[in-house]
Amino acid sequence: MADSVSESSALTVTRPYEIRSTRPEWHAPWKLMRVISGHLGWVRCIAVEPGNKWFATGSSDRTIKIWDLASGTLKLTLTGHISPVRGLAVSSRHPYLFSCGEDKMVKCWDLESNKVIRHYHGHLSGIFSMSLHPTLDVLVTAGRDATARVWDMRTKQCIHVLSGHKDTIADVQCQEADPQVITSSMDKTVRLWDLAAGKTLTTLTHHKKAVRALAVHPTQYAFASGSADSIRQWKCPEGTLLQNFEGHRSIINTLSVNTDGVMVSGGDNGSMCFWDWKTGHKFQAMETMVQPGSLDSEAGIFASSFDQTGLRLITGEADKTIKVWKEDDNATEETYPLDWKPKLARRRY
Repeated sequence: MADSVSESSALTVTRPYEIRSTRPEWHAPWKLMRVISGHLGWVRCIAVEPGNKWFATGSSDRTIKIWDLASGTLKLTLTGHISPVRGLAVSSRHPYLFSCGEDKMVKCWDLESNKVIRHYHGHLSGIFSMSLHPTLDVLVTAGRDATARVWDMRTKQCIHVLSGHKDTIADVQCQEADPQVITSSMDKTVRLWDLAAGKTLTTLTHHKKAVRALAVHPTQYAFASGSADSIRQWKCPEGTLLQNFEGHRSIINTLSVNTDGVMVSGGDNGSMCFWDWKTGHKFQAMETMVQPGSLDSEAGIFASSFDQTGLRLITGEADKTIKVWKEDDNATEETYPLDWKPKLARRRY
C-alpha cells in the first residue's frame, strides 16, 4: 500500500516545461517626434557620436551628413564616396569618423579638419557594414565579397581576412569579450569569430532566410539576429539560443537595443516592432509614415540607432528622410495597458 501511495505522489510532480512565462516589463509606446529631410537618396546607415551631440547618416546619394541631435539641423555634408554609403562608425577614443560604401572604399575622416586622412584598401566588392572595436584600435568591415576584414586603424594593414561565409555579409558587430566579432550573412548563418586567431568559433545555422541585421545588447552579454523568418536572441560566448521574437512578418533590415531593454526591428515594408528584450513580448507594432509626395512603396526602414541615452531612436528610411522617435511621456500603464497573456513557456530548440 505504501508503495502505491509513493507511486501516485511521484506522478503528481510538476513537469519542468510547464513553467509559466514571466510577465514582461511595461514600456511606454514610442511615437514620431521629428522628420529630418535633406538627403537625395535612401538613408542607409546611421552612427551617433559618443558625446551624444550629433549623429551622422550615409545615403545612396553618396554623401555623409552630420546633424545636430537636439535640433535636427544639418551641420555638415561630407563628399568623397562615389557609390552609396553603407556603413558609418564614430570612434569613442579618437576624433575619427569611418565610412564604407559600395565603391569598395573604407575612409577614415578626421573630424577636426573634416578631411579623409586614411584609406583602407583590400575589399574586392561593395562593403555593406562596419564596426569599431570598443577597446582595440581595430576596425572590421564586411560586404559582398563574403569576407570580413580586420584593419589596424593606424597602419592601414589588413590584420585578418575572416572568410567562411558563402554569401554577402550583411552586418558585422564588435564587442569587448569573445566572440569579439559577430557577422551575419545572406547565406542564412551567423558566425562568431576568434579575433586573435582569425578563425570561426561557432556557426549558428538556425535561421532559414538571409540574416540582414545584428544587435549587441549594450550591457548584457547577449545579441540578437534578425531575418525574414524570425528574430532570435543568443547568449555569448558560445551562441546558445535564448528565445525567438515572433510576429514581425517582413524582411528585417535593422535591429537596435537600448539599455532599458527595448529592442526595435525595422522592416523593408516600413513596419516597425518594439519588443521587451527580456521576455520577447512585442509591445508595439506600427507602420512608418512616408514623406508626403512619396510612393507607398518607398516605406522601408534601412537603418536604426538609439542615441547614447537610449531615449531617442533614429531611423533611416527609403523615403529619403531620417525620423526621430521617442517614448510617449504621457502614457501610463492605465492609458496604455500591457497587452499580454501568459502562455505555457515552450522549450525553444
